[in-house]
Amino acid sequence: MKSLPVLPVLLVLVAVCTVPAVRAQVPSPAMSAPWAQAMCGAWNDDAVLTDKLVESGWMKNDGGRGFKIMQIYRADCPKAPRIEMQIALKDGKARCEYGGASRTDKLDGSADYLMWADTPRWREMGAGDYGPMKAMMFGRLNFEGPRMEAMGNMGPFQNFLLLVGKVAGEWGACP
Repeated sequence: MKSLPVLPVLLVLVAVCTVPAVRAQVPSPAMSAPWAQAMCGAWNDDAVLTDKLVESGWMKNDGGRGFKIMQIYRADCPKAPRIEMQIALKDGKARCEYGGASRTDKLDGSADYLMWADTPRWREMGAGDYGPMKAMMFGRLNFEGPRMEAMGNMGPFQNFLLLVGKVAGEWGACP
């Protein structure tokens, strides 16, 4: 039996073992805390949200806290926690200052928002299949919060729903 030359075999083994493993970047589950953090960044990159919500006066209604709260969740994921975004007026813009796991127990119904829908509905709204008005009228998006204020901000609200489709997330499993 013939033996293999030791040095070439060792060089091949060293090369194979030291090559860093390449892993596919798997997105976080949609509406998980890391996804909410990415959503916060996407909010800050959207001029309609950062500018128009200031121009309309939406930012002034913050319950005296200095920020508004938006909590959202997937209704068909009952064991998953809500996520939260806190929006504050910074440098004349409506900026998302926090995106992550919900940390507010009691929302102020006159200033804050709670929104929930089943996963397929979130995906449809995120794809722009329909806007917030149709979604709420047909019960595809459930909503608690200052309704008249929301009605006066349908343009920015549409952009918010479109961000749901733009932020990468794994929709196949609950967070």
